[in-house]
Amino acid sequence: MTREELEHAIRAACDVAGDKEVWIFGSQSILGQHPNAPESLRFSMEVDVDPKNHPERVDSIDGALGEGTQFHDTFKFYVHGVSIETAKLPAGWQDRTVTVRNDNTRGATGYCLDVHDLAASKLAADRDKDREFVRALLRERLVNSDQLMERVAMLPVDGRERNRLARWVESTNEEIRQASSAPTEGDESGSSSKPSRGTTP
Repeated sequence: MTREELEHAIRAACDVAGDKEVWIFGSQSILGQHPNAPESLRFSMEVDVDPKNHPERVDSIDGALGEGTQFHDTFKFYVHGVSIETAKLPAGWQDRTVTVRNDNTRGATGYCLDVHDLAASKLAADRDKDREFVRALLRERLVNSDQLMERVAMLPVDGRERNRLARWVESTNEEIRQASSAPTEGDESGSSSKPSRGTTP
């Protein structure tokens, strides 16, 4: 998905729901804070949306813009109408959202999750694909591991689960750090030194 497609989704969802504002969550909410995110983080063609002021109309979005609809067939991405209450999010996430509103949204507003809140919610979902998404965020340095652990501590899960998720962040970040600092093949730091020309071995 691209930032322009996200803006299109916001405009279309607001039109269908008769609302001027929507919550944007799920992986593609990253396009709010990082419009040029790497392709590895933009592979999904689905954007999760919930009408902010008319949550009771969420199903109308799925019916008009969801998977398998004419909208999906035409534009090659779809809008999943789903309650944001289905996601486990850090306390206070509403105050940290990233606002997307411009000419392309025609004045409609999408409130995208802050990237650290997004990462924490993905870890709480505890699926392989979600952990790989967070791993990519860490590898691309789009999230800070310390800040992510702070958001994990704010998740609505028990202490044992928070500790488990924090340990995953810590170990994964260390794994990425070690991989990035390891000498590559042909790296002079990992090769034996050769005598300079004109010296006697």
